Amino acid sequence: MSIRTVITQPFPDQKPGTSGLRKKVPVFQQANYLENFVQSIFDSIAAPQGATLVVGGDGRYYNREAIQIILKMAAANGFGEVLVGRGGILSTPAASCVIRKYDTFGGIILSASHNPGGPKEDFGIKFNSSNGGPATETVTDAIFAKTKSIATYRILDAADISLDELGETTLGAMKVKVIDPVTDYADLMASLFDFNAISALLKSGFRIKFDAMHAVNGPYAHEILEHRLGAAAGSVMNGVPLEDFGGGHPDPNLTYAHDLVEIMYGDDAPDFGAASDGDGDRNMVLGKHFFVTPSDSLALLAANATSAPGYKKGLAGIARSMPTSAAADRVAKALNIPCYETPTGWKFFGNLMDAGKVTLCGEESFGTGSDHVREKDGLWAVLFWLNILAVRKQSVEAIVLEHWAKFGRNFYSRYDYEGLPTEAANGVMQLLRDSFTILTGKTFGKYTVQTCDDFSYTDPVDGSVSKNQGVRILFSDGSRIIYRLSGTGTEGATLRVYLEAYEADASQHHLDAQVALKDLIDIALDISELVKRTGRERPTVIT
Repeated sequence: MSIRTVITQPFPDQKPGTSGLRKKVPVFQQANYLENFVQSIFDSIAAPQGATLVVGGDGRYYNREAIQIILKMAAANGFGEVLVGRGGILSTPAASCVIRKYDTFGGIILSASHNPGGPKEDFGIKFNSSNGGPATETVTDAIFAKTKSIATYRILDAADISLDELGETTLGAMKVKVIDPVTDYADLMASLFDFNAISALLKSGFRIKFDAMHAVNGPYAHEILEHRLGAAAGSVMNGVPLEDFGGGHPDPNLTYAHDLVEIMYGDDAPDFGAASDGDGDRNMVLGKHFFVTPSDSLALLAANATSAPGYKKGLAGIARSMPTSAAADRVAKALNIPCYETPTGWKFFGNLMDAGKVTLCGEESFGTGSDHVREKDGLWAVLFWLNILAVRKQSVEAIVLEHWAKFGRNFYSRYDYEGLPTEAANGVMQLLRDSFTILTGKTFGKYTVQTCDDFSYTDPVDGSVSKNQGVRILFSDGSRIIYRLSGTGTEGATLRVYLEAYEADASQHHLDAQVALKDLIDIALDISELVKRTGRERPTVIT
């Protein structure tokens, strides 16, 4: 075996975003494309000689081939050991768990999150730091800068190694340890939640259905839900990870998790339903004929946190992304703990958790988590709900209705316009920014605009400032309309419109969110000229 230095040249579009580099598989398959980005990571993170790295992914198409390249490049760049999940599998929260448990220098996670997989679909790569969380902007900016100037990369000339057998092998001077991808994570969950109480609930006739969407959480759900907790065989559906996610879109929402939704709204619905996404970090929670919004889920977990052993001592604080509803704020106020409003992106939560300022955090885009790792965690949220259900012995719907009666209901919805022409999406955002002065003080029926802004955040831990994080139209009664361009897609632009109205009157809590928000929806479409500028009569997804 020998280390080879390959002459290359920059690819101008290798810019990492908040969730790493995401492109179509054929782009990654170009000569030197993946190698350029991996070398740019290694050149930017200043890992000491002999450092340990974690590598794994969500099992999507090109996962195995990419891991072989990364292993050979790690060996050529002086790493002493790599921990890799068997079969190349590690869910994103499990990768964070392994990084933290074994105190490694960091990890490379291969995933395009909830985006489709397959030979012509999406692939992604990102670096997580030693705290287990996504790299800071300082690191991602350094990686991007390196991709613009890279001239060579280093790789070990060696045969591929087996990823399917547990144990150790070597690549040059580097040790490769293939680990069980599930055990460490499952053990962590057992330390946080009352598995005996959950098991007793499941044995009492309480039925669940978990849709892994043929994505990475299948093996985790089989082990934890069916084997350790004793859920009935078949409680986990679509539990075998497939390179193309079975042809589905592994995004756990009411549109893409339609198989689960049909079951939970059917005549013989189980008591509890949930789904997770491609890399296992997002979740959707359902009761019988009942959907729990991600914003409400965060608030409910916070309000009932002491039900779980891992949170018996209470919460240091709560954090939510700016577009997420203020439902969690009301719980934080009642608990007399701080609630932080951050830009979208888990790294902002990581700073707060590392500083001990928050325990629970969440995003409206179906991501919830805590300081047990530094990523959002889909199966963790499901187990937390099951722990609460086991303690309270009520239905999902009853728990939510009781919560609304106590705290009021934040009616909330998100409209996603996917694959828009970038120019049109940018035009909508610019129109709104140019309209702040005109809109401020304007009345639309019962709604009066109090103020408008483009959200800016100063990190209370490191003082960094993040600007232009989303346009906010804030009304005098606390209602909000928010517009934000999302960076999760690989084609065109995704424009998201968030709508929120608070209702204290319990007699109104039964209303469908789309009915309760109709006036705000009409206002949002009117002031943005969204239909006219994009040509889209309706959103791709409504949640």
